[in-house]
Amino acid sequence: MTALIEAASPHVMNTYGRVPIALERGQGVRVWDVNGKQYLDGLGGIAVNTLGHNHPRLVPALQEQIAKLIHTSNYYHVPGQEELARLLTGRARMTNAFFCNTGLEANECAIKIARKYGVDKGIEKPEIVVYDHAFHGRSIATMTATGNPKVRNGFGPLLEGFIRVAPNDIEALQEATEGNPNVVAVLMEPIQGEGGLHPMRVEYLQQVRKLCDANGWLLMLDEVQAGMGRTGKWFAHQWAGIVPDVMTLAKGLGSGVPVGAVLAHGAASEVLKPGNHGSTFGGNPLAMRAGVETIRIMEEEGLLQNAADVGAHLKAGLQQALGSVPGVNEVRGQGLIIGVELDRPCGVLIDRAAQAGLLLSVTADRVIRLVPALTLTRAEADEIVALLTPLVQAFLAE
Repeated sequence: MTALIEAASPHVMNTYGRVPIALERGQGVRVWDVNGKQYLDGLGGIAVNTLGHNHPRLVPALQEQIAKLIHTSNYYHVPGQEELARLLTGRARMTNAFFCNTGLEANECAIKIARKYGVDKGIEKPEIVVYDHAFHGRSIATMTATGNPKVRNGFGPLLEGFIRVAPNDIEALQEATEGNPNVVAVLMEPIQGEGGLHPMRVEYLQQVRKLCDANGWLLMLDEVQAGMGRTGKWFAHQWAGIVPDVMTLAKGLGSGVPVGAVLAHGAASEVLKPGNHGSTFGGNPLAMRAGVETIRIMEEEGLLQNAADVGAHLKAGLQQALGSVPGVNEVRGQGLIIGVELDRPCGVLIDRAAQAGLLLSVTADRVIRLVPALTLTRAEADEIVALLTPLVQAFLAE
């Protein structure tokens, strides 16, 4: 099987360590490969397939849109942009939105907003605070902001203008920025996805919001992975009762159709002017329809509450099954973004789980990541626990 799949892609650039399966179709939280084998999808396209696969209401809506318009140009008004911007800003209590295609692009835009915000105030070399373990993308700017050396190394000089601090340590943030007039923003993930599913504490988010207000800095939150209902609220930071100045979204926003967004509020919402930023594909009619329908279906099917309830059930099941197993450090997460941290690298579990019929990933070398569709049921959560538990136990016993 491995040789077959590898031989089938000789013209694709070798940038991924792929699992030797090729998926062909899906239904709900299940997918089938080209050989007909079924898998329970605990990865959801890495927190992308919000509504699962082949949702009976999303698919006809997208088919209808494809028959009308897929793409025009941002030379013209795109009605769907205003509709999706209204839905997002209303739920986030923010002001306006810019649409792009990916989380990387959204974070790149956020960095540009922060830098121009500083330059407009007379700061020649603006600096942005970022975090250990963070992941914001793989462009030159976003990989500089990223904390993982594996992402940053090997590409020559990185971009200037970033200050890195430890998460959940307000004193470290204060010490790193004290007396520095060039600081313009703090960029963080409320839950660090690629960095190992480490959450920022509620009180820390509140402290950083106050610090930004006191110093005239922008609070910029990367909700690419933790947003769009995954924690049980629309956006993960809402558990802390705060509002950011800039927020980035992507992944689950279009339920599989590529779409990213940057939401801004207050002074940040007025930084970019015509000609300062743009995107050829960003905000195209198909992507906007996907975002609008995703929000509508999430609300009508109660998927935020489902994420909270089924996520708590899944986390409790994993804690009961694995929490006392030697070698399991912690089961953590909120809603349907859950990590199981082991005491050793466990990347081999990706292939082993696939062989057992379960799709998942391992991030930060030692953390099993589960980010399934928000349509997951309790029975399907129990299946995940039943499939994963013996794999982890066997691995730790080796």
